[in-house]
Amino acid sequence: MAGAPLQDLLSRMPLFADLTADDLSALVETLHRGTARRGDTLFHEGDEGDTLYLILDGKVKITRAATDGRENLLAVLGPGEVFGELSLFDPGPRTASATVISHLDFAAMPHTRLKPWLVRRPEAAELLLRVLARRLRRTNTALADMVFVDVPGRVAKTLLDLSERFSSPVADGAVRVEHGLTQEELAQHVGASRETVNKALADFVGRGWLRLESRAVVILDRERLERRAR
Repeated sequence: MAGAPLQDLLSRMPLFADLTADDLSALVETLHRGTARRGDTLFHEGDEGDTLYLILDGKVKITRAATDGRENLLAVLGPGEVFGELSLFDPGPRTASATVISHLDFAAMPHTRLKPWLVRRPEAAELLLRVLARRLRRTNTALADMVFVDVPGRVAKTLLDLSERFSSPVADGAVRVEHGLTQEELAQHVGASRETVNKALADFVGRGWLRLESRAVVILDRERLERRAR
């Protein structure tokens, strides 16, 4: 992945799949490609927002910090997804921090270059607005879940959501979900204490619905997990 031509990688991303080869070529000229290691922070909450990031490979977590130091994990993003786009449409300080979960291959575009590119290609601007709309929809769903769904249900929904993007098949129809999160990070994502989330996971393991691995889970019975998530 790291050695693949940038234009080829972008053409496989849903965000840019409908662009012409000339448009992609023009986009590549505006991008800076880089890598980062787990634990590296690409930007902090409160920093000036002036760059859009495209994930080519790896995972990034988007977090916000509470006044008491606790952290809320808002999203886990992977290959083909973008972040840092909010400040393009609403300039101002970053509203969250972006930290690398697993070795990251990314491309970055300063807003000073992105805006002229979008002006000439309004269809690409519409695609970015769709990204924002999907994020808003996810946020609305997460807020509703915090009110109406118990912790085990939120754990099940979170694992199923992560499986849609980070899973690979294993034996007997099971899937391995390499989410890359520690137990504490998973609890932050669910919006509950680590102890409560661990209790829910242990219950799922005891029922034979999944198997725990280091920063990953193997979903053995997706149907039962989906029922618990409702």
